Amino acid sequence: MSHQRSSVGAAEAKLERLHAQLADAVAGLVTGDDWARALEFAARFRSRSFNNTVLIWTQHAVAFRQGRVPEPTPTYIAGFKQWLTLGRSVERGQSGYMIFAPVLGRFASPTPEVTKSWRRLAPREAPQHGDVVRTGMVGVRPAYVWDASQTSGAPIPELPRPQMLEGEAPEGLWDGLATLVRGHGYSLRIVGSDRDLGGANGMTDYVTRSVVVRGDMDPAARAKTLAHELAHLKLHGPGNGAATLHHGITEVEAESVALMIGAAHGLDTSGYTIPYVSTWATSIDAKTPVEVVQETGARVRTAALAILESLPTIQMGSGDPPGLMRAAPESSASLHTSHGVGNPAGTGQTTGRRSSGRSETSPRVL
Repeated sequence: MSHQRSSVGAAEAKLERLHAQLADAVAGLVTGDDWARALEFAARFRSRSFNNTVLIWTQHAVAFRQGRVPEPTPTYIAGFKQWLTLGRSVERGQSGYMIFAPVLGRFASPTPEVTKSWRRLAPREAPQHGDVVRTGMVGVRPAYVWDASQTSGAPIPELPRPQMLEGEAPEGLWDGLATLVRGHGYSLRIVGSDRDLGGANGMTDYVTRSVVVRGDMDPAARAKTLAHELAHLKLHGPGNGAATLHHGITEVEAESVALMIGAAHGLDTSGYTIPYVSTWATSIDAKTPVEVVQETGARVRTAALAILESLPTIQMGSGDPPGLMRAAPESSASLHTSHGVGNPAGTGQTTGRRSSGRSETSPRVL
């Protein structure tokens, strides 16, 4: 029993250190000058209405098919004069995307609480003494905007981009993760590229109970992505009362778990994870990115430990010298019960023995 507790304790301690390192790395990245410039640039772009968003996406798709823009999805969208204020100009021959711009009018009333008292002011008309003046939309007019790829000029400051993992995945990691995904009652399939997933590397659909991963990545990147999607299942799937509805937080949690799963198998995912987590953590209002990462720590460590204990893979050692054998534990089931670690939900199995038949004395913690 003492060996079980010390092994799990060593794993938890290493996961905690990993999480602290991630928080430090996020802090270092988001306080940099490049990050600040990129956020300031992005803040200059106001959100669009749903109808205008649809119009932009539809017209950009046509432009992509015609070869006028290099990517199938738009990035930054602004009007002709807006691009000029940012030091960029629309390239010759690039057609703008038509959207609906609001036509605004001024309204005045001496008794604003009375709905029928409001009157529209003429373009040069001055309000009367004591009037309350408000602006309201009276119609729409066509306007044109252009994607960043249709412009040229001053460089656009960009946030650090996640660097895709390269090379082979650790032996058995993909198969082990896939087994856990299916154990949750989800199907798993691979598609051709990120274009099949709207630009994403992977996707989890809780309605159809399916997980999809793009296939045009190296095996290491595919395994990391599958770990990310498995984390979504464990942390954010239906019936998880502790799950947050904020998309930014769910992405921070899932990618943090993926970092820990990768680290346990000798994969350094920091080049992808740190920019990815930083970007999503910045999207949460009223909290700093570091606060977001720190506040997810307990859920992330618990999920990562549960996944690692359920994987029949060779993982980084617990810190013992190679070849050191400890006494066999009395009961493996007690370990899984006391720490919430066991077989995937929905399998109906309650014992702690893994299907791989490996000895519980093998070093399998971080």
